[in-house]
Formats: sequence, C-alpha cells, structure tokens
Amino acid sequence: MIVWLLWIYDAINNLAPLRLHVAIAHAQAVLRLEQSLGLHPELALDRWLAGHHTLGLLLSLYYDNAHFIVTLGVLGWLWWKRADLYRPLRNSLVVANLLGFAVFWLYPVAPPRMLKGYTDVVAATHAFGGWHTGALASQANQLAAMPSLHIAWAVWCTIALWRISKRAWVRALAVVYPCVTAVAVLSTGNHFLLDIVGGLVTIATAVAIVRLAARWRRPVHLRVRRHLHLFAKSASSQ
Repeated sequence: MIVWLLWIYDAINNLAPLRLHVAIAHAQAVLRLEQSLGLHPELALDRWLAGHHTLGLLLSLYYDNAHFIVTLGVLGWLWWKRADLYRPLRNSLVVANLLGFAVFWLYPVAPPRMLKGYTDVVAATHAFGGWHTGALASQANQLAAMPSLHIAWAVWCTIALWRISKRAWVRALAVVYPCVTAVAVLSTGNHFLLDIVGGLVTIATAVAIVRLAARWRRPVHLRVRRHLHLFAKSASSQ
C-alpha cells in the first residue's frame, strides 16, 4: 500500500517543474483570498520565527520528521496491538492521501516560502531531514501546499490515539499534536492558513467515506451469510 501511494506521489511530483508558474499563481490567489477575509498570519509568523534561529531549528526538525515518525509509529502500533481498529483507520489514512493527491494534480499550490517576502526557515536552519534543498529536494513535491497533509496526518493521529487510549494525558497530547503542527507549518513558511483548513476537510471527508463504505458493506455481508445459511440448510435437508 505504501509503495503504491509513493508511486502515485512520484508520478505527480514528476510534473512539478512544468507547473511551477501555475502553482505560484494559485498560491497568490490563496493569499489574496485570505487577505480579503482578514486571515493571513503566515507572513508575521514566518518573519518572527526567522529571527529566532534555535526555535526555528527546533520547529524545522519537528516539521521534517514528526510527520513521518509519529504517523508511522501510530500506524505500526495499531497493526501490532489493535487489529480491530487498524483496518478502518488505515483505510482513512489511505483515502486522505488519495484525496490530497487529487488536489495536488488538479490544483497545484506553491507554499508561502516560494513567494516574495517569506523565508524558507527549514532551508535557512539546515534542519536534519529537510526536503527543500539538496538531493532530497528532487524527491519531494514542492507544489503540494493545498491541502496540508501534515495537518491531515496529525489529525488522523489524534483520532487514532483517542480511540486507542482513554487516559487523559494521552488524549491531551493527541489534541496538542495537530495544534503544534499547525504552528510549525505556518511559521516555517510551508503552508497557508487555508491549506490547514483544506487538511481538516480532507481527513474529515476520508473518515466519512470509510464509514459510509463500511455501512454499505455490512448489509451485503449479512445478505451473503443469510443466503449461505439457507443454501447449507437446503443441502442438508436433501
């Protein structure tokens, strides 16, 4: 499943050099919409973080690595310990990625760091695992700001942890995690506020699709079991 998703992601990424100008135009359109709504905190946060190197490095390390480590860690835990929850939650994560990839394909959006006036904090701090410069840059889709899959994955982790544990401290951390992620993606110049909204809509839609699919399959399974039972009963009577 992971290899298949990476293949789709790579196919979209291969088009990025040809779509840079379109993605920049879309980013400017997103920014204009935010400004018309009076909701555009990205520049102020980015400039503030750029002036605090140590904090910028910490948030950049968090941005580059927590996204994968936490999500794959929770997914592995579900697979190993909670098989009853693993399949629907895994399916929700897969659907969220597919929805995100569809938007990346149809409406590429450059991140704020590619616009004038913004600082690429991750590149400036030379954070470990950075995908913005060096050899890794060619392997990452730089035009995938909308929706924010960082936020979609973080909220997915919140949902999973909330279902895994009833402990108050675990649930508190689960809620704090996407909030810290939102601050990180905004202040490092990697996402617009509307990208975060897009990420929330993406994971909510994915969860809804998986639940609707499960409800649709359940009556089918019941009908199949009923028919098999009647067939077995008929065969035994003969």
